[in-house]
Amino acid sequence: MREAISVSELVWIKSSFSEAGGNNCVEIAVDGENIAIRDSTAPGIHITVGRAAFGSFMTTTKAGDCDRLPG
Repeated sequence: MREAISVSELVWIKSSFSEAGGNNCVEIAVDGENIAIRDSTAPGIHITVGRAAFGSFMTTTKAGDCDRLPG
């Protein structure tokens, strides 16, 4: 089992839909078999999910299935 990468070592990628200032977006970083996700306005906080879960989320989002969530 490999040692986890520290958050400061992760290479964060900003969304191409980020505003011009680049400070209002979601960022992701690959950490082995996991994807770390954070809000650029709160870079000290992140969540980590498996690649399969992230792939399912992206597929669902791209299909528009999250456009009309209740609430």
